[in-house]
Amino acid sequence: MPTMNEMIFLEQIPFGTDNFADNPEPRCPCLLLLDTSGSMSGKPIAELNAGLAGFKDELAHDSLAMKRVEIAVISFGPVKIENTFHTAHNFFPPNLSANGDTPMGAAIKQGLELVQQRKDEYKANGISYYKPWVFLITDGGPTDEWQSVSGLVREGENSGSFAFFAVGVEGANMEVLRQISVREPLKLEGLKFRELFQWLSNSMKSVSQSIPGTAVPIKSPQGWAEI
Repeated sequence: MPTMNEMIFLEQIPFGTDNFADNPEPRCPCLLLLDTSGSMSGKPIAELNAGLAGFKDELAHDSLAMKRVEIAVISFGPVKIENTFHTAHNFFPPNLSANGDTPMGAAIKQGLELVQQRKDEYKANGISYYKPWVFLITDGGPTDEWQSVSGLVREGENSGSFAFFAVGVEGANMEVLRQISVREPLKLEGLKFRELFQWLSNSMKSVSQSIPGTAVPIKSPQGWAEI
């Protein structure tokens, strides 16, 4: 049983705080761009929400990841910032609902701006960081202008500003995703969102335990993607 002094000391130790002064750990930012258009209604959106909840639970098992991994969520259908960047400890998965069209181009553009803003905040506060991951999940094709963001993604990838991943759910326009993403888009097997987010959580934990700037081997997406 800890003494009163020990209990007070423990309460003063910040765990998962977003404050840079209290938590100077290097940050591992992960932006989720999630399609919430009308075609995602029913089981797809329910499984996506369950996957997001599982993502938080998986990260919660790793105390270092809870302090280093930062998550932001932008949904599109219409475009909405659900969560700005917060450490995993302070990330509360939104309960997404499906409606509207698929303004993918606008969502990607706003997402990349959000990533750049967060990187600027890291630099201003002397916080080191890992290469941000931008993770797009969609079951359709963009209903707005997307060609310009294709150039932004390519430019960002080439300069090492971020890593962009695209995942197509059944019905996704994989050809357009190939034109947007430098990496080959992956096709989700069925509605295996939970398995996808478990893989993403494991990947984030692996990255967060490495030294910023070093290459980290990532496990194959076998188990949730059609290989």
